[in-house]
Amino acid sequence: MKILLLGEYSNVHWTLAQGLQALGHSVVVASNGDRYKNYQRDIDITRNSNNLIDTVKYIYLLSKNFRQFKGFDIVQIINPFFLDLKANKNLAAFNYLKKHNGKVFMGAFGNDAYWLKACLDKKTFRYSEFDIPNRTEYLDPAKELIKIWSDKDKVKVNREIAENSDGIIACLYEYFVAYQPEFREKLTYIPAPINTSEITFKQRSKDTSKVAFFIGIQKLRNEIKGADILYNCLKEIHSKYPNECVVNKAESVPYHEYITMRDHSDILLDQLYSYTPGMNALTAMAQGLVVVGGGEPEMYNLLNEKDNHPIINVLPDEKDVFEKLENLILNKSKIADLSSNSRLFIEKHHDYIKVAQQYLDIWSKEKLF
Repeated sequence: MKILLLGEYSNVHWTLAQGLQALGHSVVVASNGDRYKNYQRDIDITRNSNNLIDTVKYIYLLSKNFRQFKGFDIVQIINPFFLDLKANKNLAAFNYLKKHNGKVFMGAFGNDAYWLKACLDKKTFRYSEFDIPNRTEYLDPAKELIKIWSDKDKVKVNREIAENSDGIIACLYEYFVAYQPEFREKLTYIPAPINTSEITFKQRSKDTSKVAFFIGIQKLRNEIKGADILYNCLKEIHSKYPNECVVNKAESVPYHEYITMRDHSDILLDQLYSYTPGMNALTAMAQGLVVVGGGEPEMYNLLNEKDNHPIINVLPDEKDVFEKLENLILNKSKIADLSSNSRLFIEKHHDYIKVAQQYLDIWSKEKLF
């Protein structure tokens, strides 16, 4: 197959491309590298800013490259808003891709209008960054997300692209259930791909004298990810057990430094309000870290995983987080098994070649609906 993967979130498309290429397919990844993360891509389509000069340069860049975006068997867009353009321009680009290629699939891999709708309906999720227990007001970053994704043009275009795509593929439980009410017949869940061949596993030892906790802090996303609460709990744990643990905190550091710090830790704390592990947690699990974060039963059920549940699932409640962390301190001998099981979980459900084959199986179907 000749495949175009358009857009990028958290290295999903580049990793998927590696799996597809390993299976003998021709793949082109065109993206902005997920902005500051600067992930690899074959064709760069970065918009540097919204000023007039950069806007003209961006339009030229797209027009030049879109001439090449023809004749692919499969096109997958990362999100209904896969270009740094207004909603109607994304729709026009989508229609162009539909006209000049085989099948066009829409990825539900990040924030969009349907995800916001599910978060706000008070029924789909027991909690989220928009519905935090014992909090009556939205966080400021949540207010901004509501403003962005409730925009009438975005809602309309999101619906049109979802309706006219040849299928919708979601990589997380949250995105999958957001589209279920309206698009059950054309919706598929495929786990996020992890290139296990590039990630060395190191078992976290039961003989560790001190448990090394790790947390990443991004100032602009601290509250919306629940890192403020997680870090407070870590400080309480360290205060109570100063000789039993260390806390490694990466605050707005370069990515390579972040990964080095993470690799020298045993336990990662990540995404308090999520039902599922994101790419940061998944790559950490592949390394052998134990993840404290989103690991709700709904996620395991979607994967049909009945036995191996290595994630330490925490609720958005400081008492629950503290107790789960304390349990790890008091039961260090369990860390080694959790570490091994984390890697096995990734190899079973997220291996990039296995995941690539699942995509090929879906893309090759005559019709999803």
